[in-house]
Amino acid sequence: MNTIMKRYISILALAATALCLTSCEKFLDDVHREGETTQATYFVNDAQAVSAIARVYSELRQESYLGREMYWEQAVATDIVWGRTRSYNPLAVFQYNGDESPLRDVFNQAYKNIAVSNWIVEALLNKQKSTELTEIETRTLGEAYFLRAYCHFTIAYRYGTKDLGVPFDAYEEFEYPYQVQIPTQQESVMKNYEMIASDLKKAESLLPKFETYGAADRGRAHKASAAAVLAKVYAYWANWDSSKWSDVITCVDRLEKDYGRDLVENFKDLWSPDWQKGFWNKEYCWGVPGNGGNDADGGGGIEFTGVSWENKGYGKMNGWGQFKPAYDIYEEMAKDNVGDTKNERLAVSILEYNDEFMYWGAPMKYYSVQDLESGFQIAKYIQPLAPEDPFTYDGGYVNTNADYPTVRCMWHIVRFADCLLLRAEAYLAQNNASKAAEDINRVRVRSNLVPITGNATWTDLYHERRCELAFEMSADHAYDCKRWAYSGAAEIKALAIKELNSHPRVRHHEDRSNPESDFTIGDYEDYKIAKQWSNKYMTFPYPSQQINKSQGKLKNVPDWQ
Repeated sequence: MNTIMKRYISILALAATALCLTSCEKFLDDVHREGETTQATYFVNDAQAVSAIARVYSELRQESYLGREMYWEQAVATDIVWGRTRSYNPLAVFQYNGDESPLRDVFNQAYKNIAVSNWIVEALLNKQKSTELTEIETRTLGEAYFLRAYCHFTIAYRYGTKDLGVPFDAYEEFEYPYQVQIPTQQESVMKNYEMIASDLKKAESLLPKFETYGAADRGRAHKASAAAVLAKVYAYWANWDSSKWSDVITCVDRLEKDYGRDLVENFKDLWSPDWQKGFWNKEYCWGVPGNGGNDADGGGGIEFTGVSWENKGYGKMNGWGQFKPAYDIYEEMAKDNVGDTKNERLAVSILEYNDEFMYWGAPMKYYSVQDLESGFQIAKYIQPLAPEDPFTYDGGYVNTNADYPTVRCMWHIVRFADCLLLRAEAYLAQNNASKAAEDINRVRVRSNLVPITGNATWTDLYHERRCELAFEMSADHAYDCKRWAYSGAAEIKALAIKELNSHPRVRHHEDRSNPESDFTIGDYEDYKIAKQWSNKYMTFPYPSQQINKSQGKLKNVPDWQ
């Protein structure tokens, strides 16, 4: 990306489009106006369109967004614990105020991404008024609609309710060029969902099918990406308007019939470093592909894959040890064991003491000697660590940059199994439990799990989404619990509230350096404060600095006011 492009997107575009006051006081701290670059000096060729949208893709993978910060929120449920002492304990016990750095960083980053996407949409639509867009520009417009929708969605469901939505303006809808002002705070999150759905439908109409992409363009949004995210939007919208469950079913049907999405045969392959098995398969809808050490700019994908590995990596690599499975999710997955045989999905998802895996070319039995102990390790992302030298194998499976410990694997943002389970949920909400069982069993049978018999229940759905999608961005399990806690279905509401009011448990091994040592099960030591769910915690409050800068124009939902 050239210097002029970086300057325009990161400075001028954000100054003109990020949340800010009519007095031009910045809503986002690092926004500064420089120069008078205009849209007319950009988007004059395909290369500029490609470089413009590349900025948004790059920002998605940053630590301040999908790379790590959004994942701290998962500790409010009982699937993970923090492997190292942090200052974010309020996130785990409903004591947050919105100023915690993970919440603030994700909020700011999302609006920056929306701003750049907004600018691209407006610029290309303006160009289209006088000349026909090229094939690449048309694709870029679809990508901008898609990325604007996705980032808008991550704010909408985390900050909005039926009683008050979140700020958003589409620049192209203004008669005159968009001015520096606070985007309109929508009267309900349902209005936000309506705009998000509109963007995704436009994206789906403009984007190509995945199969038309050459190797250099794989990883870009495509038609199935838009349909898959739209299914999730409708599922979250259904929290406030049950008629949207029908739209969930329609979207997932389209993923199958129009775009050929399906489950891969082998669950383990979803995180394989092999490009065909692990990345560009029929289950892939959208995600961040990590190419490990083979990235000249020191990137390589999502750092969560290394952040969650054993701190210091047994002297082989710089894992950070920050996220570890709790005993609770291990116990939930183990319900699918047959006798003493560990089930396939559990074995792929979680390492426990004495489990053997390949590490730096040799078999090793898992144990942990670093930081706070949970007794477990996230295992979905360890396949790239198997070669004798993952730093150099096949161009690099592991990033040599110790400050950015990425590995070669796909970080799924949405995959078809997630969509199947959303359709199963929709069927349950429509009292069609037999159809729900069909979708749930497709996911179970793929991992050689015993199918459920008869009609599906809400308990089956809760178990399947939790176990299938654990430790992925494919599903926000914490928010699944939050929306289920608001559900009109008593069965899943009770399960969700029980989890939200519980503290995660861990295994404490007598000899942490001995994989075969005895253990006890107890509460995680960092969560001491009693938890009590209320519907207030469906959302986060806005960062106080943003409310202060808005001089009262930005308002929290009523429960936080």
